[in-house]
Amino acid sequence: MAKTILITGASSGIGAASARAAAQAGWNVALLARSEDKLKALADEIGDAALAIACDVTDRDALENSVSQTVSHFGGLDAVFANAGKGGAQSGVENGDPADWHDMVHLNILGVLYTAHATLPHLRKTKGQFIVTGSKVGREHFKGSIYGATKWFVHGFAGNLAEEMREWNGRCTVISPGMVDTPFFDEAKPDKLQPKNVADAVVFALSQPDTSCVREIHLMPND
Repeated sequence: MAKTILITGASSGIGAASARAAAQAGWNVALLARSEDKLKALADEIGDAALAIACDVTDRDALENSVSQTVSHFGGLDAVFANAGKGGAQSGVENGDPADWHDMVHLNILGVLYTAHATLPHLRKTKGQFIVTGSKVGREHFKGSIYGATKWFVHGFAGNLAEEMREWNGRCTVISPGMVDTPFFDEAKPDKLQPKNVADAVVFALSQPDTSCVREIHLMPND
C-alpha cells in the first residue's frame, strides 16, 4: 500500500512542487492550504493519489479535522511536510509593524507546532517522518529580520523534535533553502533555486532507509 504524506502550504511554490514530486515517487498526498481553488486544481492534476483539504493551520480545530480526514481517507499517515509560512516587511524592529509580526509568528511558529502536535500520534504508529521548511536566514543573522528569527525557531525546534521522535524510531528533517523562485517574491527569480529543487530534497529525505535520518538539507542557488 502506498505511503501517505500531508503537506501544508501545498497550493503553490515549494508545497505544490513537493506534492507533485512525492506523488511521482509513489506517495499519496494530502494537500492543505487556505486557497481551496488552487488546491482542487492541483489535486485534479495529480489524480486519485491526492486529497485537497482547505485548512488554515493556525486554526487548531480545523487542523485536527484535516489530519483525521487524511487518515480516514488514506488509512494512515507516514510523513508530514510542514511548509506553510509567510514573510514580512523587512523594516527591522524599531520601524516594524507588530500586527505583521503577530500573523507571521502565528503561522511560522505556532502553525508548525500545531501541525506537529496534531500529527505526531499518527506518525508514531508508522514510525514516520516530520519535515519542516527552514531557511538560510534561520542559520545566519540578518539585520532586524523578524522573519529570520521565526526560522531560527524552526531550526532549533526541528533538532529538538528529531531527538524526541528518535525515541520511537521516527525522524525529523529541516529543509533549509536560500532564495527560491516562488510567489513569496514580487518579481521572478529565474536564476535562483526552483521549487522543484527543494521538492527533490524533500523526496530525498523521505527515501532514506530506516537506519538513516537526514537531520538537515541546506540548499543554495549556484549563481
